[in-house]
Amino acid sequence: MKHLNSIIVFSILWTSNGATEKPNILFILADDLGFSDLGCYGGEIETPHLDALAKNGLRYTQFYNTGRCWPSRAALLTGYYPHEIHRDKLPGVKGGNRGTRQSWAKLLPEYLQPHGYRSYHSGKWHIDGKVLDGGFDRSYNTANQGNFFSSNGVLVDDLPLKTQEDESNFYVTTATADHAIDCLQDHAANYADQPFFHYLAFI
Repeated sequence: MKHLNSIIVFSILWTSNGATEKPNILFILADDLGFSDLGCYGGEIETPHLDALAKNGLRYTQFYNTGRCWPSRAALLTGYYPHEIHRDKLPGVKGGNRGTRQSWAKLLPEYLQPHGYRSYHSGKWHIDGKVLDGGFDRSYNTANQGNFFSSNGVLVDDLPLKTQEDESNFYVTTATADHAIDCLQDHAANYADQPFFHYLAFI
């Protein structure tokens, strides 16, 4: 696990070595999603679009998780076991919380950047440090993760978003998806010659 990100980057580049283009990566992470909630895992709810992504992408069949969300985020973005990141304070161990993620715990975009990737983040962050400091080019950070119906607390590119006067139509899941779509459309229009990594993290 210690060198997971290096292995992932090497695998991506090695498998695409014969291709003319490096693969685009869309990584979707959802809070409180049960392992059998999606159709592609036998769920009762029809999820045809997600099933199509799974059919043409990478689908895990052996996975384990903790009862909290940040350990998965920390492990997936850094390649380290969550306890090595020290996001929460442990007895006798200096914590990595409040924006003090250790400098050696680089994020996946920092490994992809030298290979020409642009990186985007839409949704929940809930790990240490500012998003753009971790190699991301754009971000929509739903730091107000307990409020689904207000943009209060949302950070765009690490800066506070001005709260809309009328938020009767605001829903954080829709806003997160809209930001992701905007990033991908902007990428297609302005950076089509570069591969992208998009971390789409729904609350």
